[in-house]
Amino acid sequence: MAAAKVAPAVVNISNVSTVQGYFGLMVGKSVGCGTIIDPDYGRVFEGTVLNADFQSDIAVVKIKSKTALPTANFGSSSKLQPGDWVIALGCPLFLQNTITAGIVSCVDRKSSDLGLGGARREYLQTDCSINEGNSGGPLVNLDGEVVGINIMKVADAAGLSFAVPIDSVIKIVEQFRRMGMRVVRPWLGLKMLDLNNMVIEQLKERDVSFPDVTKGVLVPVVTPGSPGEHAGFRPGDVVIEFDGKPVGSIKEIIDLMENKVGVPIKVLVKRTRNQAKILTVVPEEAKPSF
Repeated sequence: MAAAKVAPAVVNISNVSTVQGYFGLMVGKSVGCGTIIDPDYGRVFEGTVLNADFQSDIAVVKIKSKTALPTANFGSSSKLQPGDWVIALGCPLFLQNTITAGIVSCVDRKSSDLGLGGARREYLQTDCSINEGNSGGPLVNLDGEVVGINIMKVADAAGLSFAVPIDSVIKIVEQFRRMGMRVVRPWLGLKMLDLNNMVIEQLKERDVSFPDVTKGVLVPVVTPGSPGEHAGFRPGDVVIEFDGKPVGSIKEIIDLMENKVGVPIKVLVKRTRNQAKILTVVPEEAKPSF
């Protein structure tokens, strides 16, 4: 039932011209899938990439159709939990209408865990079987709602595949519609680490002057010349509040920043011996990297 709801909106994509960010047009062959999310964008005969974000591997393709088209409904990836069943649809190896099933293994697998550079990203990890040609196809919950976009697998490991959470995709598409070809990502120049009870205990054992906190985000490294350094951040600072809201994870900070480039943001940090300091940081736009 879930697969039947979304399958008509899944298409095969091959040999498309791709827009490469700030550096003009790059033409090349590709094999993958797509999901019709808006009838105005249509089903493919001949298509043009309107927007492409190479950091997330998400693109919007414009195609023409004279007939009404099926579209897929979005769910919410934030509601997923490890152990939930999901279905992957696509056209692996040019095999149309291929469906595989599996469970969600992790809802926030970090790009750094996978050895990926560039901006920090988080993925859904599943054990759905995907292959070349699945990229761009939908990951669907049992209600037939798209909760992710399948993008990659680990070459030498069975049962490890990854999808961009649909909540992230929605934000990217919204930026496409507002900003055109760009996805704006703020940059602070801070290396950050989520704190939990075990990490806090280890840091206190190592340094008795470590601040008394129960949660927060540690800043172990400040990039020279960055907005963070200009704001007065120091290695060892613990971010307690960001833009007036308590924070306990890097994801919360990223969500609060949204696309606030050039906008001053108040940050409450705690330092050694429980010194509290309010800093004002002005994020810059992150440079694109591919």
